Amino acid sequence: MKFFGKAMGATAAIALTVTMAATTADAQDRVRWKMQSAFGSQLPHIGASGVRFQKDLERMSGGRLEVKFHEPGALVPTLECFDAASKGAVEACWTTPGFHAGKIPALPFFTTVPFGPGLGEFTAWLWFGGGKALKNEIYAPHGLYSVDAYCHGPETSGWFRREIKNVDDMKGIKMRFFGLGAKVMQKVGVSTQLLAPADIFPALERGVIDATEFSMPTMDIKQGFHQVAKFNYFPGWHQQVSCAEVLMNKKAWDALPDQYKAMIDIAGKAQVAITNAESEYMQFSAMQEMAEKHKVQIKRWSDEDLATYEKLWVEVVAEESAKDPLFKKVADHYFNFRKQYAIWGEAQALKPTYLKK
Repeated sequence: MKFFGKAMGATAAIALTVTMAATTADAQDRVRWKMQSAFGSQLPHIGASGVRFQKDLERMSGGRLEVKFHEPGALVPTLECFDAASKGAVEACWTTPGFHAGKIPALPFFTTVPFGPGLGEFTAWLWFGGGKALKNEIYAPHGLYSVDAYCHGPETSGWFRREIKNVDDMKGIKMRFFGLGAKVMQKVGVSTQLLAPADIFPALERGVIDATEFSMPTMDIKQGFHQVAKFNYFPGWHQQVSCAEVLMNKKAWDALPDQYKAMIDIAGKAQVAITNAESEYMQFSAMQEMAEKHKVQIKRWSDEDLATYEKLWVEVVAEESAKDPLFKKVADHYFNFRKQYAIWGEAQALKPTYLKK
């Protein structure tokens, strides 16, 4: 009986040790991150995808990995997330490299490029052509690491209070403009400024800006631009595809177990596919709503105007590359890939006419 008692005591001690170890391991596996979003959760596609990203991680991890979505401005100002993640004030940001242009002018290349490719070619460059690696090489000295998140297709190229008959009519306009396209607008004679999404409508309504571009019709309607600007121009030459990121504090990223890193990467890529398909599906009905319900005049730039914008974009690349070695490095990397891709892309180009009947 003494032996039995000692055996039972030893067994209980072992069981307690195993239980404590399991509890400790379980606690260590639980990760709670704060993720500041640049886009509100109610904003179609780009905000909603951040919420979906959070939920996907919860499902894949069984609730052990929580990357909590916080509304714009809840933790830090929208356009200051680069510094916040770099310093570790937040672990992650649901944002876009284009919002960091003031710090590193080359970063917008990883969101969208004027007269750039569609989603297939752009993600080919990012994921297999070395684009993502180059982006994280740029982020590394700042203590940051990026995983690609949602992407969506072409945007509109601007909302205007009055009809713009040609490029010359743009001179002197004050306009919210994003990314590399803003440099083209500046050469046209437009006074540009980058505003966070929530700040655009108040600025347009009060006349602080005369015009704005933001995104696709579904999102632009949600923002209410049609209430004060009735002329909407296409195509979105400055953003033929737009891709975003989960921008993370690198120390926090490095400390994650490999399986959690895989979940974040997979959940990010899922948003690329889902958000792109969802947004493409919803735009034609949104355009009908704009025209029929809100009496928006949908305009298209002439071929001559588009040629002017493209010419100015080429000049921007040359000028920025001459004064910024990092800009040149990224531009060369991007354009070299596009030249190689053209062997395939141009061989497959079609211009179907049967849908016009």
